[in-house]
Amino acid sequence: MASLTQTAIITRKIIRYGIYFIIFLIVGRLLFKTGTRAYRYFFPKPPPEATVEFGRLPSLSFPVKQGLPQFTLNLELTEGQFPELPQQAKIYFMPKPAASLLGLEDAQDKVASFGFSTVPEQLSQAIYRFSHKSSPATMQISVVTGAFSISYDLTKDPGLLNLRPPAPEVATEIVKRTLSSAKILPDDLSGPTSHEFLVPHEFLQTDGIPFVTALSRSESNFVRINLFRREYDGFPSLTPNPQRANVWFMVSGASERDRQIFAGEYRYLPVDENEYATYPLKTPEAAWEELLSGAGFIAALGTNEGGNVTVRRVSLAYYDSGVPTDFFQPIIVFEGDGGFVAYVPAVSPEYYGE
Repeated sequence: MASLTQTAIITRKIIRYGIYFIIFLIVGRLLFKTGTRAYRYFFPKPPPEATVEFGRLPSLSFPVKQGLPQFTLNLELTEGQFPELPQQAKIYFMPKPAASLLGLEDAQDKVASFGFSTVPEQLSQAIYRFSHKSSPATMQISVVTGAFSISYDLTKDPGLLNLRPPAPEVATEIVKRTLSSAKILPDDLSGPTSHEFLVPHEFLQTDGIPFVTALSRSESNFVRINLFRREYDGFPSLTPNPQRANVWFMVSGASERDRQIFAGEYRYLPVDENEYATYPLKTPEAAWEELLSGAGFIAALGTNEGGNVTVRRVSLAYYDSGVPTDFFQPIIVFEGDGGFVAYVPAVSPEYYGE
């Protein structure tokens, strides 16, 4: 009897201390995880060394803008201080298009899908012009890059001016369907439908040439659809004009297919997402000093004709130049009052070529 009692006491002790040990393990594990997270918060793990495998990079191709005022830039950031931007970013390889014996044949296939005659008029070694079969439209296309533009003679078809454009969703579907049938709608041409200053569509009305922005669809004659490149690594892809994509088309309210898309531009160059290198980035403070020195690019002047600009926001983006280049590179973006937008190359200056 005494031995049974002793066994029961030992068994209860084993169970009790076993429970204590399990609780200790659980609590210890939670404390270890919490401590590790706190340590990583105050002492974050440094990023791996940048690979810089492409060597020195070519300078970004910013267009030249004439007639800009002398700027007085003031910094009043919404957050009260410069944001913490990444210390490094990916630089993607962009394969350059090359001239091909089939270049003209490929161009003829594209123009035919838009309803244009395949009989070419050669304007230069690489540029050809084609006329539409049934409407007063022409298309100019590069047989090297595949870039093209469409123009329309409204004086020969003024009836388009009396129509109201379709809803933006319908117009976007018309554009995408047309590009898809021509096999020129790549997967990454699906940029954000909304962003602080990216404009997916714009209603336009006639007030001479060029057209002007209309306040609503009911007051417009056409709608312009912008197809931006999607985000890369969580950052938007911005063009030289942040409110205009490199691929855009104007859509009318005509029911006939040949009169719906009557103007536009297509300047798309592929990005090889599988071939990239990482490069160190300059700090936003250094980029600001560069902008103050006049080295940045004014992408949008907005309503700041006098040149007195207050900058409110700093962020990172990728620059989609729309012209043949070797690499898809990041930029530091400065946004200010009155629609002001400026770009500064984001890669540390020592990694740019001479």
